[in-house]
Amino acid sequence: MTLDRMDKRILKALQKDGRIGNAELAKKLGMSATACWNHTKRLMDEGYVKEVRAILDPEKLGLPVLVTVGVVLDRSTPESFAEFEKAVREIAAVQECLLLAGEFDYWIKLRVKDLQAFNRLHANTLLRLPGVRQLRSFFVLNEVKNNPELVVE
Repeated sequence: MTLDRMDKRILKALQKDGRIGNAELAKKLGMSATACWNHTKRLMDEGYVKEVRAILDPEKLGLPVLVTVGVVLDRSTPESFAEFEKAVREIAAVQECLLLAGEFDYWIKLRVKDLQAFNRLHANTLLRLPGVRQLRSFFVLNEVKNNPELVVE
């Protein structure tokens, strides 16, 4: 399906506020509630909107320390990648895990409450992940930009 102008406007609005009601969204976009609902439902049914969720404040939840970790595996095989990925999905502190091309095989983004919590996670969990040969940790000093919104043109 090709996105029309109204589809794109709906997607932009939902990225800004996923809690907006259909009536308010329709009014904001200058369309009827029925037409807005039909567009929105189709966009969701076709997978343009994967899910709607709240973005929580890590500081208020006691998780102020953001760490990124570069991971090098000892083998580059589909089996070793699958085993690593299955294990990393089970770690609650991991927010994001990306398979890369380059110096690292994976890049992990995680949140913890303090340095001691990271040390425990590193020693007891990360070093024990399947196939890990090397970990390089980077502590984030300041999140300059963290924007999950996609450009919809």
